[in-house]
Amino acid sequence: MQNPINLYPITQFIQQVRAAELSQSKEIKMNIQQARLLTLALSEIMDKMNRDYESMYNDLKKYVNTEDQNITIIMDGGDLEV
Repeated sequence: MQNPINLYPITQFIQQVRAAELSQSKEIKMNIQQARLLTLALSEIMDKMNRDYESMYNDLKKYVNTEDQNITIIMDGGDLEV
């Protein structure tokens, strides 16, 4: 099991944005350490999503083999009685 992702920098950033919106500020500022932690958290989330997506895709490939499937589509116009 991997270590959980530290989401605190993202939460902190969201709170900064909310506070700026409430005070009608035009900008927010963060020091380089906060920016680094935010970048790390976002890159860890993106990496995890990519690994999860690959894992899900590979699992689906095991169960679904599109080369052996025949798909038949039949269209029936139905009856129109006036």
